[in-house]
Amino acid sequence: MSKIMVIDDDPEISSLVQYTLESMGHTIRVCDNGREVIDAVKEFQPELMVMDVMLPGIDGYSLTLKIAEDPQLASIPIIVLSALEPSKSMFSKFNQVSAFLTKPFNTDDLLDAVKNALKKGSN
Repeated sequence: MSKIMVIDDDPEISSLVQYTLESMGHTIRVCDNGREVIDAVKEFQPELMVMDVMLPGIDGYSLTLKIAEDPQLASIPIIVLSALEPSKSMFSKFNQVSAFLTKPFNTDDLLDAVKNALKKGSN
């Protein structure tokens, strides 16, 4: 299956996402701090990132900007999780943001978003 990095500082959310995706056979690595993400992503080399918007150290938007500007990372699809529905429009300009899920989200929606993102990423 796929390597997926989960970036969220809420242990309940990251555990739910990790459990849901591992039950589908994916390999998951959780990062709970925005400052460590870039190094962790380069080391882990995930095929997909599931990212919260509100993170300690750096917010998801700034992180997505950094990732989009890095040729090594710019092709990795991102699923954005946020309790802030209005922030969805901020992420619409990024090609690699394949889905935006509002917290609390349905795990079936998450699985659909992951399947679609991985399909898109492998093209």
